[in-house]
Amino acid sequence: MTRKIIGVIIMVALLVFGCFAGTMFYRQYADAKSSASTFEELQEQIKNTEELPSSETEGTSATGETESTPAETETTVFDKYRPLQEQNGDMVGWIFIEGTEVNYPVMQTPDNPDYYLKHSFDKTWSDYGVPYVDESCTVGASNNLVIYGHNMKNGSMFSGLVQYKSKEFFESHPVICFDTVDEPGQYQVIAAFRYNTNNETFKYNKHSDMDEFEFAEYVENCKLRSLYDTGITAEYGDMLITLSTCEYTYTNGRFVVVAKKIVE
Repeated sequence: MTRKIIGVIIMVALLVFGCFAGTMFYRQYADAKSSASTFEELQEQIKNTEELPSSETEGTSATGETESTPAETETTVFDKYRPLQEQNGDMVGWIFIEGTEVNYPVMQTPDNPDYYLKHSFDKTWSDYGVPYVDESCTVGASNNLVIYGHNMKNGSMFSGLVQYKSKEFFESHPVICFDTVDEPGQYQVIAAFRYNTNNETFKYNKHSDMDEFEFAEYVENCKLRSLYDTGITAEYGDMLITLSTCEYTYTNGRFVVVAKKIVE
């Protein structure tokens, strides 16, 4: 084989590789842009619902003229999320963590557990996915809701969870907001830890409906692994959320944040 032919083969191979790399780059760029746009629209819908003006009632003044009197109204949590749930009935809540980009709907599909690992809110294919609840959990009933989300390089989805590796970040952001479609919820962080999936016997994501003994054991395991003492614990009767994302200290590692619901 002549050098000329070898050179042509190499050029063709480089061209094919370049086309493939370019296509993949464009696909990732388009996916990121589409994902961001979708969630911005959803966030705006919620904001618009929250800012709806109060309804007015008409009355008659002493002069006989009709006047309007603002009626006391309050947007319920269900009203707040109703438009989104009408768009996609898989939505079970909304999660928000101040100081991060975590501000997303939360989904659940028990019959197709990892569907939102690779699908967007509109059910189109997406590497970004949507945060979703483990299929073993029952929203509104289970005393621990395990919620998964991607750790994306652009800082979106559950990437912000990893900021809880810093005690200083925890101290300035001790509360996570997680509303179900039925009621609002604020949760105090009780533990944040790295998790080695290759070396652990404690399965943090396999505990959703716990009795008193299992609950105490679960909290103890989370506290023992926590990167720092939050000064906050939980007791049987509390409601927990366990947030999980990828983390790369270990091969196939995870970063986990556990929080308990604040009861007023």
